[in-house]
Amino acid sequence: MSQDVPAPVPSIACTHPILVTGGAGFIGSNLADRLASLGHHVLVYDSLCRPGVETNVAWLRRRHPQRVALVRADIRDTHSLNAAVARSCAVFHLAAQVAVTTSMLAPEDDFEINVGATLRLLEALRRLRRPVPLIFASTNKVYGDLAGLKLREEGGSYQPRDPVLRSRGISESQAISFHTPYGCSKGAADQYVLDYARSFGLPATVLRMSCIYGARQHGTEDQGWVAHFLLRAMAGEPITIYGNGRQVRDILYIDDTVDAYVAAWQRIGAVAGRVFNLGGGPENAVSLVQVVACIEGVLGEQLDLRFTDWRPADQRWFVSDPRQIRAALELDPPIPWRKGLALLADFYAASMPRPRVASAR
Repeated sequence: MSQDVPAPVPSIACTHPILVTGGAGFIGSNLADRLASLGHHVLVYDSLCRPGVETNVAWLRRRHPQRVALVRADIRDTHSLNAAVARSCAVFHLAAQVAVTTSMLAPEDDFEINVGATLRLLEALRRLRRPVPLIFASTNKVYGDLAGLKLREEGGSYQPRDPVLRSRGISESQAISFHTPYGCSKGAADQYVLDYARSFGLPATVLRMSCIYGARQHGTEDQGWVAHFLLRAMAGEPITIYGNGRQVRDILYIDDTVDAYVAAWQRIGAVAGRVFNLGGGPENAVSLVQVVACIEGVLGEQLDLRFTDWRPADQRWFVSDPRQIRAALELDPPIPWRKGLALLADFYAASMPRPRVASAR
């Protein structure tokens, strides 16, 4: 990582592009593709340190050779970041350290990537003489482990005893409660973004994401569990579940996620200074073992499941209340999770064909 010489900024920067930090990643590459497809110039800022993301960059370049450019640099490289921000017309900040497990092993790196770099990005934006919208990717982990929720086991999943909470999900009024270095770093960055909107008038909004899945995702045990499960299953490899598999998340397909990000930018005047929970909502709430059962149905075979200890601060139940974000951004209902899982299986089958994979339809 260079701290003295900035990475070269492509000539596309002269067009006042949209800057997508972490733009080679799963969400970032899908977002960059959508923005370029809408006719915008996009500057992807990424260190390419995550395995597999270079294929996403190659895909973007094939599809949009005149509209997408790459700055290969670390988000902690202040000079390169400032140069990329200088001509941007909008910023989607997705670059981050994304794993709880990694944050436990290297909390200082986690802090520098998630908090330090975000603060430097905010300062770069504040120094500009023009308002540049910022959409920040936060996480449901800012709410902590939610150990105070009263739950019961029902039908292979944890469910709230409170019927209203079960039907609506967790709203933005839920108190934040940082747990693990990752939760602390993302939560601190989340609060910095909101305060820069409040204190300095920066046109910024925060999206606290639940579990996002879909095409171009290189899922691992640490991040992207839906894709990880499907990839392991299609490779005929065992799947390790942390805990008992009855924990519930509201999963959201990538196309719906990108819809929300683009709409947040387009409506930044209405949502600046606000925070939203972004997930599939109660209609897309599903436990890990229920996803496994669906994958078994898609592939037509039983999977090799293995269970191990819970991970730190793992929420037994988190389902987003989507009412505020859907109303503010006028979003369409999300893709049902079973359909989304079938779409993802089709994507993997087409990109990595294997004779043993049954039809995903």
